[in-house]
Amino acid sequence: MQSCRIHVMGAPGAGVTSLGRALASTLAVPHHDTDDYFWLPTDPPYRHIRDVAERLKLMQDVFLPRAAWVLSGSLNGWGDVLIPNFDVVVFLTTPREIRLQRLRAREATLFGTEAVAPGGWRHAETEEFIEWASGYEEGNVSRTQAKHQAWLAELACPVLRMDGSRPLPELVAEVRGMIGGHGDGPE
Repeated sequence: MQSCRIHVMGAPGAGVTSLGRALASTLAVPHHDTDDYFWLPTDPPYRHIRDVAERLKLMQDVFLPRAAWVLSGSLNGWGDVLIPNFDVVVFLTTPREIRLQRLRAREATLFGTEAVAPGGWRHAETEEFIEWASGYEEGNVSRTQAKHQAWLAELACPVLRMDGSRPLPELVAEVRGMIGGHGDGPE
């Protein structure tokens, strides 16, 4: 594999991690997700945030020096020092209704249907998360479409904007077509 370092980003529930995993598998390169660096490992997950310097050091130690990888997730300002490492950025947009359905399904899979249902131990946190994620388009949360668009406008590398509601194989094929000479993983 030639050098190809791909960053996939978008709103919560846009399909960023799914596309990142699928691309990494197709290209036979490592996949990494920003959540694995942002959050300290806890049980249940997503309880404690890792210090920015520690996140960046861990990423540097684990994958940044490699010639090829896929990184999915938001860097949301804390990871701007990583920008020179990107050969291409893929930005997924997905209608809010689809995003929120996906997030609810993901929460149920991760924590259990009963846990996220009314009265469940994870219900309140799930509802807070869904409420936060639903504000992406309007800009009333920390991670917004406007912030992402402004960040993308400053990038020197190519940016591929895609509809995350499309079938995953189509998205993978389109990214593969765009990176052309950057990647030579299995067809």
